[in-house]
Amino acid sequence: MTSEQEHLTPKALAALELPDEERIAYINRDRWIGYPVAQEVERRLESLLAHPKVQRMPNLLLVGDTNNGKSSMVKRFARKHLGEAKFDEETNLVPVLYVEIGPAPDEDSFYSDILVSLLAPFKYSMSVAQKREEVYRMFRYVGVRLIIVDEIHNMLATRRDKQQALLNAIKRMGNVMQVPIVGVGIKDAARAIHTDPQMANRFEPYSLPIWRNDKDFLRFLVSFERLVPLKHPSQLVSSTLARKILAMSEGRLGEITQLLKRAAVHAVESRREKIDAKTLDDIDWVAPSKRRSALD
Repeated sequence: MTSEQEHLTPKALAALELPDEERIAYINRDRWIGYPVAQEVERRLESLLAHPKVQRMPNLLLVGDTNNGKSSMVKRFARKHLGEAKFDEETNLVPVLYVEIGPAPDEDSFYSDILVSLLAPFKYSMSVAQKREEVYRMFRYVGVRLIIVDEIHNMLATRRDKQQALLNAIKRMGNVMQVPIVGVGIKDAARAIHTDPQMANRFEPYSLPIWRNDKDFLRFLVSFERLVPLKHPSQLVSSTLARKILAMSEGRLGEITQLLKRAAVHAVESRREKIDAKTLDDIDWVAPSKRRSALD
């Protein structure tokens, strides 16, 4: 290891020895970097998971801009607890259930998606009532203690009567099974929940902020640079680069990650072996707001 490579973790340093094609695949892997907001979300989810059964279980509504890390957080939490489960009579098989609301949702498809996620045998031709009872049976069988409903804003795309039926299904599920429910979505998710005053009162909102150029952001950049196998240090925390990365990504975590991955791949392909201002300019990045305006 040269002095220029001391910025890398041992695994990233080992990845430097890979052929470029394999090194690029390594760069493009999903990786988790903990930061204060993510740690607070995980703390809240753990608290809900450990909550004793009471008549009115606490719920959480996690909202934030598109591509700001919401789904990554909750999926990781669900995987973590599935991975910790021991398949015996003493342990929950699926303590955390993750399900995603589809683009044209209704109560019937919601139950079907849950059954699919639990690998439960069922027929799509079953009635809504039959699917509901099968969902409840499976919940008891695998020991679900927390339900995460992602993309909850999608229910706004359907008719008002179907929205209400779906909200009632979610509310009833929490009541019958006595488990907390976590709704996840963009800011429209709050509007979806608030169509039912009872639901609005039951969900505590938690909003994910856009990233700012502060200590947490700089720590994230340091961590990311240590994990990416480039031969030369990029100094992402330099004031010029940090401001440029924040501006190009518009402060959204998913955009920051994709931007840096694409820049790192270009650094390998161009033999530059570091992310600098020129590398960021060369990747023809289009900011999220410009992408949306191009589609309008």
